[in-house]
Amino acid sequence: MGPTHDHLTEEIKRLRRCMNDLVGVVGLAAVWTGRAPSQIVGILLDSLLGMLLLDVAYARVEGPDSKTAIEMVRVAQSRQPPTRASDIGDALANAFGGDPLRWPPSARIRLAGSDVSVATVRLGLRGDAGVVVAGTQRADFPDPIDTLLLRVAASQAAIGLQEARLLGEQRRLAHELDQRVAQRTTALAAANTELKREVTVRRRAEAALRASEHDARLIVDSIPAGVALLTPTGEVDDVNRQVLQYFGRPLDELKNWVASDIVHPEDVPNVVRRLTHSINSGEPYECEHRLRRHDGRYRWFQARGLPLRNADGGIVRWYILLTDIDERKRAQEALQRGEAFLAEAQRLSSTGSFSWRVSTDDITWSDELHRIFELDPPLTPARIRTRVHPEDVHAFDTTVDRARHTGDDFECRCRLLMPNHSIKHLHVVAHATRDREGQLEYIAAVQDVTESRVSEEALRDAQQQLARAARVTSLGVLTASIAHEINQPLSGIVTNAGTCLRMLAADPPDVDGARETARRTIRDGNRASEVVTRLRALFGRSGSTTEPVDLNDAAQEVIMLSSSELQRNRVVVHTELAAELPPVFGDRVQLQEVILNLCLNALDAMRSVDDRPRQLVVRTERDEGTGVRLTVQDAGVGLDPHAADALFQPFYTTKTGGMGIGLSVSRSIIENHRGRIWAASNDGPGASFSFSVPCAPQAVSRLGGPRIVHEREVTPRAAADAVHGGVSP
Repeated sequence: MGPTHDHLTEEIKRLRRCMNDLVGVVGLAAVWTGRAPSQIVGILLDSLLGMLLLDVAYARVEGPDSKTAIEMVRVAQSRQPPTRASDIGDALANAFGGDPLRWPPSARIRLAGSDVSVATVRLGLRGDAGVVVAGTQRADFPDPIDTLLLRVAASQAAIGLQEARLLGEQRRLAHELDQRVAQRTTALAAANTELKREVTVRRRAEAALRASEHDARLIVDSIPAGVALLTPTGEVDDVNRQVLQYFGRPLDELKNWVASDIVHPEDVPNVVRRLTHSINSGEPYECEHRLRRHDGRYRWFQARGLPLRNADGGIVRWYILLTDIDERKRAQEALQRGEAFLAEAQRLSSTGSFSWRVSTDDITWSDELHRIFELDPPLTPARIRTRVHPEDVHAFDTTVDRARHTGDDFECRCRLLMPNHSIKHLHVVAHATRDREGQLEYIAAVQDVTESRVSEEALRDAQQQLARAARVTSLGVLTASIAHEINQPLSGIVTNAGTCLRMLAADPPDVDGARETARRTIRDGNRASEVVTRLRALFGRSGSTTEPVDLNDAAQEVIMLSSSELQRNRVVVHTELAAELPPVFGDRVQLQEVILNLCLNALDAMRSVDDRPRQLVVRTERDEGTGVRLTVQDAGVGLDPHAADALFQPFYTTKTGGMGIGLSVSRSIIENHRGRIWAASNDGPGASFSFSVPCAPQAVSRLGGPRIVHEREVTPRAAADAVHGGVSP
């Protein structure tokens, strides 16, 4: 009977070790089933306190009503006096802040009167169920094993508590078995009848063992995730029901997973490498890979494995937990694609973005903004200020201060002076928001508009070149008129000089007459000089000059310059110039260029008119509001209604051999004077071209009263007399 008793004792000890090991890993889940949150938390803290040799274990979880929090604490028996949960919670809040989601995973703080190392683990997928904090005076806490145990205990609380209940039941059963075995051993020595009774007890023990194994199987199958049991060498020994349902295959086919298509072919090398490393080193196993479902679709899983060790420290089994993370993985991939698209869009548009928390001056910058500013992180308002152009620093500081104090959206433009002395132009648009605590935060976009500014400057240069080309073209048209205007004072000079010589040669010399003719000679010389000066100003490359301009005088000078050309084409000029017309503020030469271009266009429109007088009307008047209007009206062929909108577009022309730049340049000039230009058909034949520009500031207050119009017919000679004050005799 001795060998039988020893064999039974060894079998009972082996069963006890297996059950203890099983309870230590997956048995906690059974204890928590059907328990209240406070009971679950208490058991969890007690387990962590003993398992990790902690000095203190604290938990804060959401209460049953989702409005209150449950705080519990467990401390080692060696710590005196007892510590309240609220004291621990306040100490952690003072150290890490009131939001448990922001508590660090590990730190060393002073807690309950001692310097302890603490580890924080969140409960739930996003930590919304609560937090568990473990603390001990060990300086190396938490090590990787501690961290893994904390995470497994938090994420698989149901499993651990269930196995705790199973462990208690197993211990009770083992105690009963010990008593019954002792009784049976005593009885066997007394009589054979006791042997039958011992067999009965043994059968009962075996039945209890089978029931325990059945309960353990139910526990594993009830886990809402896949569970696989591996041998110490990594071979699949058993799986729970969830794994069989997912793959739709028997256990025998799942054992040879390397040669099958269970794991995605691209992930097999990584899985084999990681699993081999864990088996050889005994370290926990963790890997993300794709598994093929029974319908042929692959889904992402997170596999985490823990070794189950015997009393000697040897690994007797591996427990692998498979968690479906396919939705999370796809969301991460979508987020990464979105971030890549955003970064590429910012790079293509030269637009960066940033967020600025005003209270802390924390700034988060996009990669494109680092490239624009050519600064390495971290970026702060002070570092950005060093890049701002010295002429824009004051405006930059004003904008930042206003944003801090008002909390309003803002938009600004500024320049950057780069280390290589190049200049960048930026356009900033910021939107103000508030976080949950009401703290001000700006979300802003910054666009590098340097190329746009360079293009604008190039466009302005091109417009100036076009304007000069238009003036040169007009110069060719007005060659005869200009020659006449210069020839007239030159003829007067020659005539007056001859008269002066005759008067001086008389006997006696007519000194008074000679003196008068000399004055006329000087006057005609000045007239010729004025004509040349106006031509140089009109057709030269000199920059613009802003001054008060009388449109009546400007129009009369243009009519005078073009008088010969108009007379040669049999054009009768009428002027209707408003009396007391307020001056406008602008460039006299540029405005005369517009008037000249409109007059020449009117002349061209009447070249083919022979059945009616070729009449040109130049009219000035006050415009609505505070403007002055000038109109050039012809009796020509009129406007094509379909082409009216295109008249002022660059390179559009209705003339044979025209360049199509005159009206376009005129529009640019008028718009630069903050005015407008337009064309309209007359009630009778011909068309009218008008422009309106604002009055000079000092003339605005004098506007008002009736408009007095001087209407007269202007001949070329009359125009010259109006400008020069008469002609030589």
